[in-house]
Amino acid sequence: MAKLQKSIDKRNALVKATIDLVNNNGFHDTPMSKIAKMANVSPATIYLYFENKQDLVNQTYIEVKSEYTKYAFETYNENMSVSEGFEIIWKRIADFKLKECDQAMFLAQCDNTPMIDEPSRLEGIKHLQPLLDLWERGKKEGVIKPISDYLLYAYSINPLSFLMILQKRGVFQIEKSHIEEAYQAAWNSIKVND
Repeated sequence: MAKLQKSIDKRNALVKATIDLVNNNGFHDTPMSKIAKMANVSPATIYLYFENKQDLVNQTYIEVKSEYTKYAFETYNENMSVSEGFEIIWKRIADFKLKECDQAMFLAQCDNTPMIDEPSRLEGIKHLQPLLDLWERGKKEGVIKPISDYLLYAYSINPLSFLMILQKRGVFQIEKSHIEEAYQAAWNSIKVND
């Protein structure tokens, strides 16, 4: 049992080192040797858990995306109204991005790089299915604008990454009132005007 836990700890250290190094150096300046050193394991140990750097990055992306969406949808119920459901999900996403800033920064990097392969990207999108289903229902009910889900995401969710990065750089301190203002702006950008 202790051996299994040690193995899990090593893998987790590799994932954490990958997130930290990618956030600070980008994907291309994060060689396997640096990941191993930061995780305090030998470079050969990485290959016990991952085929190569691509596999390490893809698996890390999927794991972080899974944690992110699990948190986002934890208090959501598909029987909620579209507006109530969106507010719950959006505020949980905002909370995750502010509390789990390193993981959220990693996901933002992954969204803007060709480093993540297409099967992993599609797997990541599957984790967003409750939000996509909510938007689909909202479109059918005439509550959500009948536009691409990519546009809905760009207008309503992506601005959170921008605010998170500003806060991380010390340029802008996000207060509770800002969260409410940002939510209202997000909702207004995707809802059908009355």
